[in-house]
This record gives sequence, structure tokens and C-alpha cells, in this order.
Amino acid sequence: MNFLTRLLITALVAFGLSYLLPGVHMDSFIAALILALVLALLNTLVKPILVILTFPITIITLGLFLLVINAVIILFAARLVEGFKVDGFWWALLFSILLSVASSLLQGSDERKS
Repeated sequence: MNFLTRLLITALVAFGLSYLLPGVHMDSFIAALILALVLALLNTLVKPILVILTFPITIITLGLFLLVINAVIILFAARLVEGFKVDGFWWALLFSILLSVASSLLQGSDERKS
């Protein structure tokens, strides 16, 4: 059940951010649900590989390169999910930062209620 709650929160936040950010476009809430599922899969399967491959540059940048990895994952998800479009790298970077912060805040408040 926890996975489904996280998926729904991520979809809600992503859908809301598509209204706030002019460089992020989402056709429907169904596209947001699919995006949340694709992001969960990419973060589970692809992100660890990218983190390992870019470990030296991540150390040199004191971890800031992880933001670039998150933006690349968002851009990759935009290619995979029909109905989700990001206008460029900087919009993907901003979207990924805001998505992470808002999802963490909402999931944290959800866990405190339990």
C-alpha cells in the first residue's frame, strides 16, 4: 500500500507542477500516473547505474551532479511517456528539484499521520 500512496502523491505533485511550470506539459492525470510509475522504475533500475558510472564527478561536485542525473531521468521519462513533455534540460532540472521536495514533504506528512 505504501508504494501506491507514493505513486499517487508523485502523480499529484507532477500534475500540479505541470500547471505551475510553463516548460513542463502534461496532457492528463493518467499521463501523470504513468509518469510516476515510469519514474519509479527508472529510479530503481537506471539511476543506480548512472550514479556508479558518474561517481568520480559526483565526488568532485560534492554531490551536486546527482541533480543532473535526476534531470536526465526526467528527460528520459519524457521520451517514454506519451502526454508528458519537457521543453529542455533546465526545465527538467527545476521540475526534478520541485518534484523531489514537494513529494518528500507530502510523503513525510503522510507518514507522521500514521
